[in-house]
Amino acid sequence: MTAKIISNGLLRTIGILAGIAALIWFFIQIQTIIVYVLISAVLALISRPIIRFFRQKLKFKNSLAVITTILIYSFFIAVIINLFAPLISKQSENIALLNSDTFKKNISHISNEVNEYLLIHNIDILEKTKNIDILPGVKNIPNIINIILAKLGSFSMGLFSVLFITFFFMLDAKILSKGTFILIPKHHLIHAARSIETIKDLLSRYFIGLVIQISVLFCIYTLILSIFNIENPIIIALLCALFNLIPYIGPLIGAVVMFILATTNNLDLDFQSEILPNTMYIMIGYGIAQLIDNFVSQPVIFSKSVKSHPLEIFLIIMIFGSLFGILGMVISIPVYTALKVIAKEFFIKYKAVKLLTKDF
Repeated sequence: MTAKIISNGLLRTIGILAGIAALIWFFIQIQTIIVYVLISAVLALISRPIIRFFRQKLKFKNSLAVITTILIYSFFIAVIINLFAPLISKQSENIALLNSDTFKKNISHISNEVNEYLLIHNIDILEKTKNIDILPGVKNIPNIINIILAKLGSFSMGLFSVLFITFFFMLDAKILSKGTFILIPKHHLIHAARSIETIKDLLSRYFIGLVIQISVLFCIYTLILSIFNIENPIIIALLCALFNLIPYIGPLIGAVVMFILATTNNLDLDFQSEILPNTMYIMIGYGIAQLIDNFVSQPVIFSKSVKSHPLEIFLIIMIFGSLFGILGMVISIPVYTALKVIAKEFFIKYKAVKLLTKDF
């Protein structure tokens, strides 16, 4: 092997690495646009049954069905904004969603009340745990929510972009397919077309199921908080319901958030006779809602939409979580479902693939 061949190979390798680095840099620079596209794709998948209903049942033309669907989305967004904007503004000081100092004072006050209550029963938990930083992330909850709410103040451009991209995704349902087909060899086009349609159907049902799941939890949480006269229950219920989008960990985070916000809601009340009992009843209601979600909502979503065994789903979520963190847990089921569909179309001759895709 001559020096010229070695140098050419080295230059080619450097060129490939430089190209990969440039591509990664490019994707990092346009990550916001990628997020817009992904959100629009999810909305387009959720919209498929709605558009189909308008076209088949009401005999709308495709363009009219798409416009009507976009108007429905715009209406709900406007309602949510009008509903939550004044509530967030009012609640920011009352329950310390935006005021970190007040939040910490409230937590300290509740901790002292709990310790006094336990001391009556000869349990000095403060002395035993004073050097232990329990749930260190709790103190950052107001800051996290503060960042989220601050972003909501300047999201108009993003909202317009998402609705604009979603409109064209719904208007031309094959626009993503066409872009994918460019990268696929001709002799695989039939398999690719079947895979894409199957993935669309499965993910459409899955995302619709998630919307139903979050809506059910939101209604239950709102009802529970309203019964115990917690101020602005809609905000707390929405936050806790959205945390359930994170498998397994999300409900635990939601429980911590609901416990803290419910406990610190009315600090002027007596702790032992009112605050503590009410908070315990609220958490019992939260637990019942989670049982309904775990044994009713989730089995229906996973078994009917992505057609995977619960143990299979659990292992995949854990694997993706270990590799990519919380984001990996959120995207694990859609990605795994897409991979299963592709594997069935292109690698069905393997026994492992046959076993995993037997229900497809």
